[in-house]
Amino acid sequence: MTKYGIITLPAFAGEDEGVRHFFGTRHHSGHPAVGRGSSGLASSEPVIVVSVEQVHGTDALVLDRPVKRGETFPGNWDALMTNQTGLLLTVRTADCVPVLVYDPVRMVAAAVHAGWRGAVAGIVPRTLSVMRRQFGSKPGSLQVGIGPSVGPCCYEVDEPVLSQLRVGFPDWRSVVRATGKGKALLDLRALVRRQAQAAGVDEGHIRSVNLCTVCHPDLFYSYRREGTVNGTMISGIMLTRHKKR
Repeated sequence: MTKYGIITLPAFAGEDEGVRHFFGTRHHSGHPAVGRGSSGLASSEPVIVVSVEQVHGTDALVLDRPVKRGETFPGNWDALMTNQTGLLLTVRTADCVPVLVYDPVRMVAAAVHAGWRGAVAGIVPRTLSVMRRQFGSKPGSLQVGIGPSVGPCCYEVDEPVLSQLRVGFPDWRSVVRATGKGKALLDLRALVRRQAQAAGVDEGHIRSVNLCTVCHPDLFYSYRREGTVNGTMISGIMLTRHKKR
């Protein structure tokens, strides 16, 4: 579903389940926390936006306490998670994969920034592991939403990337298509999906927005297409104040 410059996946998580989410486009600036319809993040409830410095790593920021408006979180984080309501966890992308995770049993949400470095290093399974350790989230209960990113149609990588992929992901052949000696097209979204499944997430609990950021200049910024950072898309997830029954 697309509305107000954002993309949502009702089959992944809906407002009636106690969570709101969105994947941003280039037509959406800031965050849709105020003044939107029910399909967005509109609410009269207090909303605190959490945004951190991303470095293509695998560290996760755990927010298991109330957060004050304007509070900052020094450090480099590519994943955020919380069991607190009213916290809008956000990540910024411009070809990398935004991944949103929701545990409807333990009422926990997470947002992940997964570029090729983070994905190959296992940021998604590591995030799920931290969710289990910190909040008791079981992989079988999790819902995973995978947002728009550079697609396998446009993401040719070379040997330095492929060599790390071979070491970090045993089933690496399933997410690449060779294009020449030492070169291949990499499917980042498929890599994230397979890692989530390997970590125990049910295949039916994973939803994807299968849009390539390079192929759709009308919708998305793309570092690979534009050769520079002209802008980024913001994606986010937030636990609501009340879980509707």
